[in-house]
Amino acid sequence: MHMTSKTRFIWNSIMVTVGGFAGFLAVQYLPIQSGAAAAPGSLDLRVDADPVGRELNLATSFAPAVEQAAPSVVSVSTKRTITTTAPSLPPIMRELFPGMPDSPRERQAEGLGSGVIVTEDGYILTNNHVVDGADEVTVKLAEGVEEYAAEIIGTDPYTDIAVLKIEAKGLPAIRITDSEHLRVGDVVLAIGNPLGVGQTVTMGIVSALNRRGDILHYEDFIQTDAAINRGNSGGALVDAEGRLVGVNTAIISSTGGSQGIGFAVPSNLARSVLERILRYGKVVRGFLGVDIQNITPALAEMFELPVQSGALVAAIHPDTPADRSDLKEGDVIIEFNGRKITERRQLQLLVSETAPDTEVELKLIRDGKETTVSLVLAELPEDAFARSSPTRPGLPSPEPGDSSALEGLEVADLNPQFREQFNIPDRVRGVLVMGVSPGSLAAAKNIGPGDVIQEFDRKQVNETRHLRELSRGFGNRPVLLRVWSGGGSRYVVLDPRGN
Repeated sequence: MHMTSKTRFIWNSIMVTVGGFAGFLAVQYLPIQSGAAAAPGSLDLRVDADPVGRELNLATSFAPAVEQAAPSVVSVSTKRTITTTAPSLPPIMRELFPGMPDSPRERQAEGLGSGVIVTEDGYILTNNHVVDGADEVTVKLAEGVEEYAAEIIGTDPYTDIAVLKIEAKGLPAIRITDSEHLRVGDVVLAIGNPLGVGQTVTMGIVSALNRRGDILHYEDFIQTDAAINRGNSGGALVDAEGRLVGVNTAIISSTGGSQGIGFAVPSNLARSVLERILRYGKVVRGFLGVDIQNITPALAEMFELPVQSGALVAAIHPDTPADRSDLKEGDVIIEFNGRKITERRQLQLLVSETAPDTEVELKLIRDGKETTVSLVLAELPEDAFARSSPTRPGLPSPEPGDSSALEGLEVADLNPQFREQFNIPDRVRGVLVMGVSPGSLAAAKNIGPGDVIQEFDRKQVNETRHLRELSRGFGNRPVLLRVWSGGGSRYVVLDPRGN
């Protein structure tokens, strides 16, 4: 067939377009093919001190990183006994069905997660929630079919880290790097056993650092968009050189599957938990002895702070390092041993990672001026996280105060009966909140019956008469209160202006 040059051009264009579309379909619809504890001082971790590598040519493949890290990632299987109680049977049912159980029954529940080998002699990091309550723990290596019975050496629910031990030698221990050197945008790989399909590698980047998820007491999560699903828990998050930067822990998902928001415990925090468990048999943490809170715009204004940053000291507990120091309520801690503090969880984490009996220096703002306080940390008490939950009575009619910010509050003097009723310690001084009007400023700030107003405008409150005297003449100005509630204290700003 004879074609002119113009016809040939049109025909070639059509063929290129059709060929490209066919290639697109081939890519999009390609079918899936079926198919003994070491001595504390002798812990031999493979730790790299140098920063995360950034000079690698990663345009072609991440296979070298996977080959480096994948043998260190294991599958963790658990069995736990669950006891259920059958409902009590009426007499007629017992007569008709004498064999029907009417007593506690037990069943075996199985769980599946991942872990990371960190020493050649068998120490393994995983998540606490993977092994919590397990009667049996079994570890299967990435290469081979042999399974090992694992011993739970220690757990730390507050960071969701657990340490296992299997009896084996010459294991492929992962290299651990300093997670402080991670940057948003760094490439990371998640390795684990999602949904029980077998070892799987997914790729993403570091989406955010120092993320808080309000999941654990101590959080400093690495956020990544690498796909993480059920079964990935306890597995490795590694950098582009195959070095451990985190332990995959949690996801945020509306479906239960990966939606690109995964969290990992940084390797530095996981390593700290590991070393303390092996040295002390538990996680020993530093303890300051304060209630602290974040700085809000309203608090920054009331305390005349130059920036909305730091950790505000709302209470100092008796017979603690803070109590024995020059630290005062109302101080704003902005540095801990030279490290800048931007919010309270950061301070909590730094204190917890510092060994007891360590002398530390706090830089703080007090009355608008910078000063420093030195103190020696104690060991965190085991009941430090316990908080009482007083039962609140119904809301009576409000009784306005002289300050419009206090409208809707009904208060009473503390007495032994009220202390017993609301479980208020003797050390707490102030006036008791008996009622709060719905829709009031106090209700909007979660002040409720059973709370204690300790300070008004930075002045100690002793009784209701004293509170009325302090509030007289305030009018519509914002009020700074210090309130004890459910075992801890906090500062609250009540602002009639609506700020």
